[in-house]
Amino acid sequence: MTVQEESILDSIKKLLGIDHDFTDFDPDIIIYINSALMILSQIGIGNNNYNISGYEELWSDFLESKTYLSAAKSYVYLKCRLIFDPPANSFVTESINKQLSELEFRLNVRSENKDGE
Repeated sequence: MTVQEESILDSIKKLLGIDHDFTDFDPDIIIYINSALMILSQIGIGNNNYNISGYEELWSDFLESKTYLSAAKSYVYLKCRLIFDPPANSFVTESINKQLSELEFRLNVRSENKDGE
Protein backbone atom coordinates (compact mmCIF):
# COMPACT_ATOMS: atom_id res chain seq x y z
CA MET A 1 0.00 0.00 0.00
CA THR A 2 1.38 3.41 -0.93
CA VAL A 3 1.12 6.41 1.34
CA GLN A 4 -1.52 7.90 -0.93
CA GLU A 5 -3.66 4.79 -0.51
CA GLU A 6 -3.52 5.14 3.27
CA SER A 7 -6.67 5.92 5.26
CA ILE A 8 -6.84 9.61 6.19
CA LEU A 9 -8.20 8.83 9.65
CA ASP A 10 -5.65 6.09 10.29
CA SER A 11 -2.69 8.23 9.27
CA ILE A 12 -3.76 11.21 11.39
CA LYS A 13 -4.46 8.98 14.40
CA LYS A 14 -1.00 7.45 14.00
CA LEU A 15 0.60 10.91 13.92
CA LEU A 16 -1.39 11.88 17.02
CA GLY A 17 -0.08 8.75 18.76
CA ILE A 18 -3.45 6.99 18.91
CA ASP A 19 -3.71 3.28 18.16
CA HIS A 20 -5.99 2.19 15.31
CA ASP A 21 -8.06 0.01 17.66
CA PHE A 22 -8.74 2.82 20.14
CA THR A 23 -11.86 4.44 18.65
CA ASP A 24 -13.22 6.52 21.54
CA PHE A 25 -11.97 9.76 20.01
CA ASP A 26 -12.73 8.94 16.36
CA PRO A 27 -15.83 11.19 16.10
CA ASP A 28 -13.87 14.16 17.45
CA ILE A 29 -10.84 13.53 15.25
CA ILE A 30 -13.08 13.12 12.18
CA ILE A 31 -14.58 16.57 12.83
CA TYR A 32 -11.12 18.12 13.16
CA ILE A 33 -9.89 16.37 10.01
CA ASN A 34 -12.92 17.56 8.03
CA SER A 35 -12.33 21.15 9.19
CA ALA A 36 -8.71 21.00 8.04
CA LEU A 37 -9.69 19.42 4.69
CA MET A 38 -12.21 22.23 4.16
CA ILE A 39 -9.48 24.82 4.66
CA LEU A 40 -7.18 23.00 2.24
CA SER A 41 -9.90 22.85 -0.41
CA GLN A 42 -10.57 26.59 0.06
CA ILE A 43 -6.94 27.35 -0.77
CA GLY A 44 -7.11 25.12 -3.84
CA ILE A 45 -5.78 21.82 -2.54
CA GLY A 46 -7.87 18.67 -2.82
CA ASN A 47 -11.44 17.97 -3.78
CA ASN A 48 -14.08 20.53 -2.83
CA ASN A 49 -16.72 19.60 -0.28
CA TYR A 50 -14.79 16.49 0.72
CA ASN A 51 -15.48 14.93 4.11
CA ILE A 52 -14.47 11.72 5.77
CA SER A 53 -16.76 9.59 7.90
CA GLY A 54 -14.44 6.77 8.92
CA TYR A 55 -11.51 4.62 7.86
CA GLU A 56 -12.62 4.03 4.27
CA GLU A 57 -11.59 7.41 2.86
CA LEU A 58 -8.08 7.51 1.47
CA TRP A 59 -5.68 10.36 0.76
CA SER A 60 -6.01 9.49 -2.94
CA ASP A 61 -9.76 10.26 -2.66
CA PHE A 62 -8.96 13.80 -1.50
CA LEU A 63 -5.83 14.48 -3.57
CA GLU A 64 -5.59 13.61 -7.24
CA SER A 65 -1.80 13.59 -7.28
CA LYS A 66 1.03 13.02 -4.82
CA THR A 67 2.33 16.57 -5.35
CA TYR A 68 0.72 17.97 -2.21
CA LEU A 69 0.45 14.79 -0.15
CA SER A 70 3.18 15.36 2.44
CA ALA A 71 2.26 18.99 3.01
CA ALA A 72 -1.46 18.18 3.19
CA LYS A 73 -0.85 15.41 5.73
CA SER A 74 1.35 17.70 7.81
CA TYR A 75 -1.25 20.45 7.66
CA VAL A 76 -4.15 18.20 8.70
CA TYR A 77 -2.07 16.66 11.49
CA LEU A 78 -0.95 20.02 12.90
CA LYS A 79 -4.49 21.41 12.78
CA CYS A 80 -5.83 18.34 14.57
CA ARG A 81 -3.01 18.42 17.11
CA LEU A 82 -3.74 22.01 18.09
CA ILE A 83 -7.39 21.21 18.75
CA PHE A 84 -7.21 17.63 20.00
CA ASP A 85 -3.97 17.71 21.99
CA PRO A 86 -2.85 21.32 22.41
CA PRO A 87 0.67 21.81 23.71
CA ALA A 88 1.00 23.08 27.28
CA ASN A 89 3.86 25.33 26.24
CA SER A 90 2.94 28.55 24.42
CA PHE A 91 6.23 28.45 22.50
CA VAL A 92 5.29 25.08 20.99
CA THR A 93 1.83 26.40 20.11
CA GLU A 94 3.38 29.43 18.44
CA SER A 95 5.78 27.20 16.51
CA ILE A 96 2.94 24.99 15.27
CA ASN A 97 0.94 28.05 14.23
CA LYS A 98 3.94 29.36 12.27
CA GLN A 99 4.31 25.97 10.54
CA LEU A 100 0.60 26.04 9.66
CA SER A 101 0.86 29.55 8.25
CA GLU A 102 3.86 28.63 6.13
CA LEU A 103 2.13 25.49 4.83
CA GLU A 104 -1.00 27.50 3.98
CA PHE A 105 1.07 30.07 2.13
CA ARG A 106 3.15 27.55 0.19
CA LEU A 107 0.18 25.34 -0.69
CA ASN A 108 -1.79 28.37 -1.81
CA VAL A 109 1.06 29.59 -4.01
CA ARG A 110 1.53 26.11 -5.44
CA SER A 111 -2.17 25.69 -6.18
CA GLU A 112 -2.31 29.07 -7.92
CA ASN A 113 0.61 28.02 -10.14
CA LYS A 114 -0.81 24.64 -11.18
CA ASP A 115 -0.71 25.64 -14.83
CA GLY A 116 3.03 26.13 -14.64
CA GLU A 117 3.73 22.57 -13.51
